[in-house]
Amino acid sequence: TGGEDCTYKVFDPFGRQLYGSAPQAHVITSISWSPNGETFAVGSFNSLRLCDKTGWSHARERPSEMGSLMGVAWTPDGTALAAAGGSGAVAFAQLTERKVEWSNYEAVLAEPRLILVTDAAGDAYERLEFPRDRVVELALGWGHLVAATATQCFIYSTLNWNTPHIFDLRGTTTLIVLAETHFLLLDQNGATVYSYEGRQVSQPRFPGLKPSMLNVSTVALCSECVALLDRTDSKTIRLFDTLTGRQLSQGFQHKTEVVQLSLSQCACPLSERRLAILDRNRDLYLTPAVPAPGAFKGAFKLQTQVDTAAWCESSDMLCAVADARFVVWYYPNVVFVDRDLLSVTSETKDATDLGKAPQVLGFSGSRATVRKADGASLTIAVSSYVPIVQRFVREKKWDGAVRLCRFVKAPPLWGVLAALAIQGRHLDSAEIALAALTEVEKLQFIVHIKKIPSEEGRSAELALYRRCPDEAEQILLQAKPPLLYRAIKLNIRLFKWSRALELAIKHKKHVDTVLGYRKKYLERFGKAETLAKFTQYGAEVEVNWETIKTKIGLEKDDEKARSGGGGGLTTSGK
Repeated sequence: TGGEDCTYKVFDPFGRQLYGSAPQAHVITSISWSPNGETFAVGSFNSLRLCDKTGWSHARERPSEMGSLMGVAWTPDGTALAAAGGSGAVAFAQLTERKVEWSNYEAVLAEPRLILVTDAAGDAYERLEFPRDRVVELALGWGHLVAATATQCFIYSTLNWNTPHIFDLRGTTTLIVLAETHFLLLDQNGATVYSYEGRQVSQPRFPGLKPSMLNVSTVALCSECVALLDRTDSKTIRLFDTLTGRQLSQGFQHKTEVVQLSLSQCACPLSERRLAILDRNRDLYLTPAVPAPGAFKGAFKLQTQVDTAAWCESSDMLCAVADARFVVWYYPNVVFVDRDLLSVTSETKDATDLGKAPQVLGFSGSRATVRKADGASLTIAVSSYVPIVQRFVREKKWDGAVRLCRFVKAPPLWGVLAALAIQGRHLDSAEIALAALTEVEKLQFIVHIKKIPSEEGRSAELALYRRCPDEAEQILLQAKPPLLYRAIKLNIRLFKWSRALELAIKHKKHVDTVLGYRKKYLERFGKAETLAKFTQYGAEVEVNWETIKTKIGLEKDDEKARSGGGGGLTTSGK
């Protein structure tokens, strides 16, 4: 808003003021948002100001003999605007000096048809000229610079600036999103995924897609999938395969409106890809990109009162600014492995100097760049050892990861290694890490898992550790032959007595085992039987513990013989 008090103000959707300018020299006579919503223009007497969406000023121009600027209109691509003055004159302006940064590279749109690239590491400079059309949008990352003009797209490699890949566009580009192997262009026709050689890969589509209502906060891209927010209700997130454009699942339905979404960027299989969601209540959730067996289904609330969040480009880390604090989760996937380790694998720093509505501009390696409320950029450092541990694990160098943790002796590092080892089923490293964290109960359970002779039995116990009892039971029943006793005992341990009896009746085996354990349970607590099925079969089936122990022993011997007589995982986790 702007008015006769000579100030302009920015508010959030709840009506709370985010920014209030200092009093200007004259009355504010016009305000206009750019098409992408990232900037807005403010007009007053002989003055035109360009401001960021959070309120701070990019630039101010003083067109002479214009009088009060009574109206401002943008071009559809958001690169130019026109302002109508009270004197009858019209002023035309173009946006320049747009800057993008990645690693040691900086690209600046110095003129509408000229980009200057600087390599700080090699002290090299490049001039990229576009004689045909002005540059509409540009993005820098993953070793490439992608620049879109009104009619063409140019793809430059940081290794060779002289020969870009060029292809024609069908519409005006409004957004460019980069990932490791592909990039996405958004225009009025929809979203299109391209390779860095300029080849069209796919076109994600769904009924009700409104490209004009999508922006950098509601589009996410990684190597395997694309996430788009369905703006018909702003609660449904649709995910598509990057290579085919086919929808991967029914999508994720959130309970409130989503304002920002992002996909993890670290190299990993699609089953381990995670989606971070920031909703209108400023709550940050984490959910699997696609449902996977043996993993938690649904969304887990990571943090409340979050202003902004971003994934790390080079490792599986997530950072956010929440309630005047900078929070980094060194391995967010821990919530689907062992959420008790979440507090150990995260770090919080004071961020009161960031002000209102900060924004994470980038997160790479061990540095996160955050833009403050006044437009200044601030770099925040996090642990540099966590990316090294994650790299060791990806390369299966478990001994190197353990040695590094022992050298650093930091609890967050041990927590990350414990979660990675459990996820990667390397129980020797998990045992060492949990011992360093003095997690005695978890350590005992890992030792118990290592003693199980069969691969299916260990996999089921790990699924149970990750709070997925249904998947654990399914693993045991799908073994050949089925590990029926382990499946029944699993349900007994979880006090799912009806399910345990149902399995025994279905397979016509171990009915007396279930009844025996149920009888012991009731006698221990001094209770009477209340389940009709147990009363019925208790009258029909005799419980003889000698017979039960013999059957259990035979089944355990068969399991051990089938696995070659072994008793646990080797150092390689196989």
